[in-house]
Amino acid sequence: MKRDDFPAPRQGILLTHFRTVEDVPRSRAFYADILGGQVVVPENPCIIKLANSWVILNPGGGPTDDKPDVTLAPPTDLERTDSFMNIRVADIWARYEEWRLKGAEFLTPPIDRGPEIRCYMRDPDGYLIEVGEATGMLDMLEE
Repeated sequence: MKRDDFPAPRQGILLTHFRTVEDVPRSRAFYADILGGQVVVPENPCIIKLANSWVILNPGGGPTDDKPDVTLAPPTDLERTDSFMNIRVADIWARYEEWRLKGAEFLTPPIDRGPEIRCYMRDPDGYLIEVGEATGMLDMLEE
């Protein structure tokens, strides 16, 4: 493993995504085999480099001294969420077909919303992931 593959910035900050999961090997397979991430650490916690970010996968658990009133658990109500991961892609139809054929479960095919084309999928624990391609949004940006 190269140092740049591990989420520890040499300066400034770096953003990672932590997922509480029921089954680390199952979730690791989703983020690595379906989405194409690179497994940096296989477990305790599992760390996967995914594009220009990292996903950390770990089982849930009860409070600890640094989060005394917090219990970590995967989602239980898939019809309600307060956040989701957003993956931006260059070609949404290519990624949709690739990931769908590898087993990703999408809520719908990509839908053209004007500024972007987007769709949503779930990981094995039910976390919502938006997949989007900026289209009309790019017309508003300066070169």
